[in-house]
Amino acid sequence: MEHNLSVFNSLTRKKEKFVPLHPDIVGMYVCGPTVYGPGHLGHARPAITFDILFRYLRHLGYKVRYVRNITDVGHLEHDADDGEDKVAKKARIEQLEPMEVVQMYLNSYHKDMEALNVLPPSIEPHASGHIIEQIAYVQKILDAGYAYVSKGSVYFDVEKYNKDHHYGKLSGRNIEETVANTRSLDGQDEKRNPIDFALWKCASPEHIMHWPSPWSEGFPGWHLECSTMGTKYLGETFDIHGGGMDLMFPHHECEIAQSVAACGHEAVRYWMHNNMITINGKKMGKSYNNFITLEEFFNGSHPLLSQAYSPMVIRFFILQAQYRSTVDFSNDALLASEKALQKLTDGYRRLQNLLPAEASTVELPDYSKLCYEAMDDDLNTPMVIAHLFDACKYINQATDGLIKLNADDIARLRHLFDIFLIELLGVRMSNEAADSSNNAAYEQAVDLLMEIRANAKANKDWATSDLIRDKLAAFGFNVKDTKNGVEWSLK
Repeated sequence: MEHNLSVFNSLTRKKEKFVPLHPDIVGMYVCGPTVYGPGHLGHARPAITFDILFRYLRHLGYKVRYVRNITDVGHLEHDADDGEDKVAKKARIEQLEPMEVVQMYLNSYHKDMEALNVLPPSIEPHASGHIIEQIAYVQKILDAGYAYVSKGSVYFDVEKYNKDHHYGKLSGRNIEETVANTRSLDGQDEKRNPIDFALWKCASPEHIMHWPSPWSEGFPGWHLECSTMGTKYLGETFDIHGGGMDLMFPHHECEIAQSVAACGHEAVRYWMHNNMITINGKKMGKSYNNFITLEEFFNGSHPLLSQAYSPMVIRFFILQAQYRSTVDFSNDALLASEKALQKLTDGYRRLQNLLPAEASTVELPDYSKLCYEAMDDDLNTPMVIAHLFDACKYINQATDGLIKLNADDIARLRHLFDIFLIELLGVRMSNEAADSSNNAAYEQAVDLLMEIRANAKANKDWATSDLIRDKLAAFGFNVKDTKNGVEWSLK
C-alpha cells in the first residue's frame, strides 16, 4: 500500500515510516480508562488522538483491529502494588457492587465518547473477563524464571530481568535510578526488591474482588492485564500500542518486560504516546483533584468555565495541538477554539451554497496534497486545520464576489472538507451544516424568512427588514448581506 505515513516511535525516540507487520492489516492496542469515576478532559485526549489514527489508517485502506481495554479490577491506588482497588474503593464509598460502579461509569464514558464523535474500537475487552488468560500468562513468566511466588502473590523479578535484558528502555530510566526513587510501602516486605511489581496479588480478607488461582485467592496486577489482552486479540507481535505519556512508566515499561519474559520477544513495534492536558502547568487528573469532567464542559457548570462548550469545541480544542505537545487548558483557549471552529463550519456551509462560474479567476493550491502531507507527518492535525482555514479564505472571497471559482474548484474544495474536516478530523456538523436531507424543513423555513426580508428591502420596507434581522439575531442567528445576496448561520 502506497503511503508516506510516519509516526513518532516512543521506543526509538524518532519518527519512523509506518510499515505494518502484515500487509493491509493493522493491529492497534490503546490503554482505555479505569472506570471508577466520570470522564474528564484527560480521558478525552488519548481517545481523540487514537481515534484520529484509527480513522486515518482506515482511510488509507487498512483493515484495522483496534483494541481499547476497560480496567475494572486490579488498578490499585497510587498506581502501585498497595492500597485499595480503585473500583472497589468507589463501590465501598457508594455502597454499590463493584460491577455496578463499572457499568455506571462505563455507560457514562461511552456517552461522552459518542458525543465527542470518537469511533468505538473493534474490541473493548474487560480485565475481569480475562482472568483465566492472565493466570496462564503469569505461569509463562514463572516458567521462564522471571517471577517468584511470595505469600500467595506473584512478583516480577526486575533485577534478574535487567541482567538479561534492559528494563527501562522505553522510559529511559536505569534500574539504579528506579531503586533510589522507589518508596518503601506497607506490605511490600514480601518483595525481593522494592522495584519488583505484582503479576498476581493475594487478596486480603476485606478485598471483595478476587478469583482462585494456583497461588492464592487474588486478582491480577494492573500491568499484566494489558499484556494479556493485547496478546489475546492481536497476537504475540502487533503494530501499535498507544496511550497517555503518563503511562510510559511504569505501566508500559512493565508491559515490555512481561512480553519479553513470557514470549521471548517484544510484542509492540510502534509505541505512541499523547502528551498531557495541563491546568496552570500541572497535569489535569483525578489524582490531582483539578480535573473538569466532560459533562461539566458540556453544561458549563464548572466555576472555571464561563459557558457551556459543545463536544465538537472540545474535540477541536484538542486537535489544534499536535498530539505530542502539551495542551494547557484555559477558558480563553476554549473561547478561541469555539470561534475558530465556527469559522470553519461557516466556510463549509458557504461552500455547499457556492455556484460555479464558467471560468476561475484564481489558481487554488493543492490543499489535499498539503493535508495528506500533514497527516503523514505524525498526524499533524494543527497543520491540517491551518490548510483548511487557508482554503476558507477562497470560499469567503468567492461568496463575497471578489473571486470566481469554476465547478472543478468547488468540487475539489468540497472533497477537501469532506475528507479532512468531516471524515478524518471527525468534526460533526451542527444542524445548519449537516446532511441537508435531514434538515430540509429547517433550512427552507429560514430561507423563506430571508426571502420575505429581501422583498421588504426591495420595497424599502426597512422596518420589516430590520425586524426579521433583529428577531433572528435574538434567536441566535447571524444574518449577513453580501453582494451575492443574504447568508445566515447560527452564532
